[in-house]
This record gives sequence, C-alpha cells and structure tokens, in this order.
Amino acid sequence: MKHNKADDVDGWLIIDKPQGMTSAQVVGKTRYLLHANKNGHTGTLDPFATGILPIAFGEATKLVPFVTDGDKEYEFTLKWGEQTQTDDIEGEIIARSDKIPSHDEIMAAIPHFIGKITQIPPIYSAIKINGKQAYKLARKGESIEMPPREVEIYALNLLKENIDSACFRVKCSKGTYIRTLGKDMAAFLGTVGHLTQLRRTKCGNFTEKHKILLENLENMLYTTTRRESLLPIETSLRDIAEIAVSAEDAKKLSVGQGLSPKLYGVLPSESLVAAKYDGCLIALVRIDERKISPIRVFNRILEKELNKDVDNK
Repeated sequence: MKHNKADDVDGWLIIDKPQGMTSAQVVGKTRYLLHANKNGHTGTLDPFATGILPIAFGEATKLVPFVTDGDKEYEFTLKWGEQTQTDDIEGEIIARSDKIPSHDEIMAAIPHFIGKITQIPPIYSAIKINGKQAYKLARKGESIEMPPREVEIYALNLLKENIDSACFRVKCSKGTYIRTLGKDMAAFLGTVGHLTQLRRTKCGNFTEKHKILLENLENMLYTTTRRESLLPIETSLRDIAEIAVSAEDAKKLSVGQGLSPKLYGVLPSESLVAAKYDGCLIALVRIDERKISPIRVFNRILEKELNKDVDNK
C-alpha cells in the first residue's frame, strides 16, 4: 500500500546506532521507516560511536529534555601513545609517546577523574561558538577557544587491558565528552591517547534491554510491524509520582488550565508529577498549595483516549 502524507506516530524507538552513521541520519531513516511526520533524538552520538540512541516520535518529543538531562553510561577503549586531531579514530595523528601506563598507574589515576571535574570540550564537536558549530570552524582551520565546563563522573571502572590500550566503563552527567575524558586521562598518566571504541550503554531511563538494531527494523516488511517496536511515551520518566484525573480535568489541563489541588486530597510533593486519565499519560504538572499547573500536555494522547471512550459507549 502506498503512503503519501506522513502519519502521527507517538512513542520512543531505542536504536542501537551502528558505527559510521550520524545521529541525524538515524533520525531521518527511522522517520522514513515508520512513515512518521515528526521525530528527533536525545543527544548526539559521534559517527564512530555505537549504542543507545533514543528517538522520540510525535508527542514523545516533548519529553526529549528530560532524557537529554539524564545520566549516561559508556564503555570506551583508550589507545595509549597516539593523539589524534579529533581524539578518536577519525582524526589524523598529531602526537606520539612511547609511554604505556602500567596497571598500577591506571588504577591510581582513576580516583582523580571521579566526582566533579572540569573539561575543555573538543574543537571537533557540535558545540556552537558565536552561532556556528565548532567542528565546522575547526575544519576551516579557524582558531577556536572552547569554554570549559563542569561535569560529573559518578563511576569509572577499568574493564580490561591490552598491550597498548585499556577499556573502561563510565557513568557520568549530561554534557560529558568521553573523548576529552580519554585525552585528559592519558595526559595525567604522562602520555597521549585517543578513543578507538565508544559505546553508549545507557541514556536517561533507557538501557540496552530497550534497544533494537536499525537493520532489524529495516528487515520488517510492514510499517505497522515496525511501529510495534515503539515504547510508550512515559517510558522515559523514571519513578515519577502520578495522579489520576477525570476526563473533564484532563481537558482543562490540555488547554493550559490549572486545577484546584483541594479536589485531589493529599498530593505528591515532587516538583514534577504525571497526570493520567484512564491510566494514560496526558500531562506533566507542577503542584503547589494553590494550583495544579500543566507543564507539558499531550493532546493527541488525550484525544485518542477520549475517542476510545466514545467508541466503547
């Protein structure tokens, strides 16, 4: 069957990004495969990197900031003795060193990179400098001064060692550049280095248990079958408090109206609460003594639920 106009598709698709593709290419490919009119990703993975790339469709795009702001986990291989322009395998070698750190030296260095640390992001990154992406300026040979940023490393573990490299697992805050972490670790150990492998294993609430290979999605014959791989939009919200609202109050929230907290008795004290109608997420709300205020509303989800009620009558 031929499709013309793209469809309203809502939910999350957790792609295991293959090496060599940009995050933007994955977004375009999945939009085509699901014949959807709107989607986007939750934080760029470098082309040479693989792993968890959550793709939000339709109403789920309203929750992208909540995933982007979440913690991340990576596994990476750091090769000692060679530094590249890009701090990964895609750049030319610009420095060499004969120093290969010992096991004891690596273990002694790890604690120095746990906690809040300051990084200077790589010039070959998507950070904007005066409105232009840094990597585009770098490719033109322009001089770039990257502003330092504070990030947090929650855990850093040595997984294994090879002759001239070591593999690590890191749990970190948003905004952490793993290429820079590798470069800084090598410098601390009196050598140079670059990443030869990088894999994201966790992004916000999404882990490898949620993933689907892009090639598996491509091999599905029908668009409807591919859409069965979508996760509900609320999957991205971890351990969030909930309140159940009536159809009438759900409609009020959907048009930006607040509700009286007096009607709902004892309410959660969390800063953000999921308001659900008939078990379905229809809004994120903020609650204080005077008002239940909508922060994000999911009108299309509510419309589907209300239409279900009409059909069932």
